[in-house]
This record gives sequence, structure tokens and C-alpha cells, in this order.
Amino acid sequence: MAKIRPAHCYRYAKRAFTRVSRYREESYVKGVPGSKIRKFDMGKTNGEFELMIGLKSRSNMQIRHNALEAFRANANKNLEIALGKDNYHLKLKVYPHQVMRHNPTANFAGADRFSSGMKHCWGKTLGRAAVIKKGQVFAFAKINTGSLTKAKDSLRIACHKLPCKYSFEVTPQVKTASK
Repeated sequence: MAKIRPAHCYRYAKRAFTRVSRYREESYVKGVPGSKIRKFDMGKTNGEFELMIGLKSRSNMQIRHNALEAFRANANKNLEIALGKDNYHLKLKVYPHQVMRHNPTANFAGADRFSSGMKHCWGKTLGRAAVIKKGQVFAFAKINTGSLTKAKDSLRIACHKLPCKYSFEVTPQVKTASK
């Protein structure tokens, strides 16, 4: 497997390249690696909470699946330590569908006999990324009112794992009347 390239190579969202062929079976991406994200819902998933803290992106961005998993693990651990196991619900709202590819070229003597250049330029699959638009809420945590500052600090620390700039959006939860 190829080693991980720097995030700035895949930071900005582009339209997904679709290979179109006369033959249907050659139009599909082969060998797509699996996503590293293990869970999308953490904490108490069926609880009643008063506030929701949403993480909103301030720019268009692609976030790789390993960065999302690092954010998820760190946020879950920090929220569990600060608030307790049953006092929050953390959810990732994005899924990494975009397949990242790389077409390595050789830059040494005799490379013309070694590399095929752009003749076969489909590229090797490196991983997946989630495409996030400006203003999109990509993760949220539901909490109670008394733990707002602790939850914000926990999410702020976990956001250092992400390559994008973000802002918090705090909204009250509407209680549904039970029948």
C-alpha cells in the first residue's frame, strides 16, 4: 500500500473523476480501500438532551477518512472523560465517498524506460475523503445545558485533528410531546 501523502495534496474539493468507457465493467473504480471510521454514533444515542453543538465548516474542503477517525476517537474520549458515558451523544454526519488517487511518476535517470507517464494515468487508489461544503455541519454533539463549556472545550481539542477551519453552532433541542 502506498504511504500517506500530505493533506494539502487533497485538501480542496474537486468533482469526482468518473472514468467513462465503451465497456461498462471498465467504468467502475476498482480496489477502493475501506473506510477507517468505525462508528458514527457515540454516547447515549436515545437520550433526551437540551442543546446541540454543531461543528460548521468555514470553507469548502475534503477531509480524509483517517483524519475523521482521529477526530472521532479524540472527541469521544474527551467527552466521555469530561461529561460521563451517558451525558452526551456525538454523531458524525459525513461519509467518505470520494476516492483519492495518485499517479506517481519517476524522476531519475532511465525513467523513460521505467514509467508509462500519462499513457495509463488512472492512478492508484490511496484512500477516501468526505467532501464538505462551506457552512455544512459535519458533526454534532447533543448535551445538557450545564455542560456546555466542557463540551465546547472537548470538541475544540478534537478539532485540531482536522485540516479545516470550523465554528460552533449551538441550538436548543425541541422536546417532542409523547402521546
